[in-house]
Amino acid sequence: MTKSPKSVGLRIPAPILAMIHITMAILLGWLAPLPISTPAFVKWLGLGLTALGFVLGVLSLIEFRRARASSDPKKPTKVMVTSGVYRFTRNPIYLGFVFMLIGLPLNMGVYWGILLVFPLVTFTNNMVIKHEEAYLEKEFKKEFAEYCSRVRRWL
Repeated sequence: MTKSPKSVGLRIPAPILAMIHITMAILLGWLAPLPISTPAFVKWLGLGLTALGFVLGVLSLIEFRRARASSDPKKPTKVMVTSGVYRFTRNPIYLGFVFMLIGLPLNMGVYWGILLVFPLVTFTNNMVIKHEEAYLEKEFKKEFAEYCSRVRRWL
């Protein structure tokens, strides 16, 4: 019998990864601004995306609390959260980070966040989600496989 891992064993926490990309987008906007004008509606769209990303994160944490599960990947879990926003995406917190990466810089008139989404998603998939899913697969086996078959990783 294989012993279950005690935690996910992440290399870099997802919030840090997201903050690095958001900071890079804002710095690139300052150091190498793209020659694209930013209409007011785009700034409002950016604010809306930022708010949506924040709300996804809050709703995710509410579901963890309801399930009495830890949202800290360093701690083991005995509960798999599949309710609320987790019915639509397996990674609503990370999806929220993507919306914030696009939205916050857009609200500032910076388009670099859109370009940095691709590296953020790639790094998040490889450095975070891959480890989390391996842990959940070992911990919850069939339940996790069924969940993956009905709910997409991102959208």
